Amino acid sequence: MEHKLYTVLIIDDHPLITSAYKSAFNYIEKQNDSLSFDIEEAHDCDSALEKIMHFSSQNKNPDIILLDISLPSSKDGYILSGEDLGLKINELMPSTRIIVSTTFNDNYRVHSLFKNLNPDGFLVKNDINPMGLVAAINTVLTDPPYYSKTVIKLLRNEVASDFIVDAIDRKLLYELSIGTMMKDLPELLQLSLPALEKRKRHLKQIFDAVSPYDKELLQKAKEKGFI
Repeated sequence: MEHKLYTVLIIDDHPLITSAYKSAFNYIEKQNDSLSFDIEEAHDCDSALEKIMHFSSQNKNPDIILLDISLPSSKDGYILSGEDLGLKINELMPSTRIIVSTTFNDNYRVHSLFKNLNPDGFLVKNDINPMGLVAAINTVLTDPPYYSKTVIKLLRNEVASDFIVDAIDRKLLYELSIGTMMKDLPELLQLSLPALEKRKRHLKQIFDAVSPYDKELLQKAKEKGFI
């Protein structure tokens, strides 16, 4: 039987979660002599982006990437979270299979991640256990997708068809959260001020923020995991 070596990239800033992933891969190896895993790790957006760009430049893309959504933003503010890394992975490595993991179990957040990333696997971290990880990895490698139980429950709940928070929206929320003034955003986001104001109004509708000030919007966006 031909031996298959899979290249794996784990992107997560929690050592316990990273260790759990590696244990799952080790277990799968022990159960199947015909496959093994070459595992690399990244623990923040900057190091993850560096590895992604290196893989892409070498035209040796990982077979599977485990991607934590709740990562601190990159030092230059270009990559705001694991979601931006996922967009970059889909752009540069469309054949790579992505398992997304997040602590957020908000219906809107989960649906937004599906619309933006369409991952091959989706785990809510509270659902994670050793055999669940093994099942997720095996399914994504052989017959994706795999969704943990909380994700399946959330997917059964409908959300508005026009609901989506894209990369520009998230950048807008991020800049507002660090105190950037609206008048300074057109240069940063390459959109006109009226277009950005329209986006902000739309975000307030999405998050049901009725206050004329931004504090309520930012608080609700943070609670749902968008900043």
